[in-house]
Amino acid sequence: MPRQTMSPTRQIPAPNPAPGRGLPQEAVDRPLAAFARDYPAGEEVPRHSHDRAQLLYATQGIMRITTDDAGFVVPPMHALWMPAGAPHQVLTEGGVAMRALFLRADAAAAGPGATTVLAVSTLLRELILAACAEPLEWDQAGRGGHLAALILDEIARAPSLPFRVPEPRDPRLKRLAAALRAAPASTRTLEEWATMAGASPRTLERRFQAETGLSFARWRQTLRLAEAASRLARGETPARAAAAVGYASAPAFGAAFRAAFGITPGAARGERPSD
Repeated sequence: MPRQTMSPTRQIPAPNPAPGRGLPQEAVDRPLAAFARDYPAGEEVPRHSHDRAQLLYATQGIMRITTDDAGFVVPPMHALWMPAGAPHQVLTEGGVAMRALFLRADAAAAGPGATTVLAVSTLLRELILAACAEPLEWDQAGRGGHLAALILDEIARAPSLPFRVPEPRDPRLKRLAAALRAAPASTRTLEEWATMAGASPRTLERRFQAETGLSFARWRQTLRLAEAASRLARGETPARAAAAVGYASAPAFGAAFRAAFGITPGAARGERPSD
């Protein structure tokens, strides 16, 4: 991966491995292996895949991960479960301290069957950090083995969150999607987007439904809420995050956010609920 920095743990990555290749964590004979690396803001890891499943977690910074089917916003306190062999690319937003796990096929049965954003409990976070401090070939009968067993149990219990925005394939829709990601508060109507895309509104609506499973309006709302989640994780207030993605009413934003993600905007920001 490009422009790597040395891991602060005892695991030092091989020099400049190609994306998805050359990592000892993918070959070691252990149920799971930890991987630690820091990335600067705006770092882009090109499309690649891994032979083992991954749990991609960052103690700081936000990861934007794109697969062939969807885009995922992964803020702190969350991780992305990535099945083995799934092509993806990573873009960092802010400096990212990645602390990931590679899981052998038998251990990967603890996770979901598809790429999924998972909520990371305080216990799972500490277990991941502890695993990063273990040697690559940790003692299966000792501390490393106990950590691995607890990690797999926590992964199996972790709640999933729909921080997922389906990715269209039609070039016209991809251009529209990129423009909306850049300006999620845009008030352009489907008819105005259709004019810019060079297609009829009916064609765009039909293609959105066919390729993403969502209407254009629902897809845009999903994108806006995912972008708001990213802003909340960076510490923005719910009111500011709501306005930035096009919600004029904070209560309406809060209701939509809770309906989509099952948590309040304050919880996504890391606030404790009041007693």
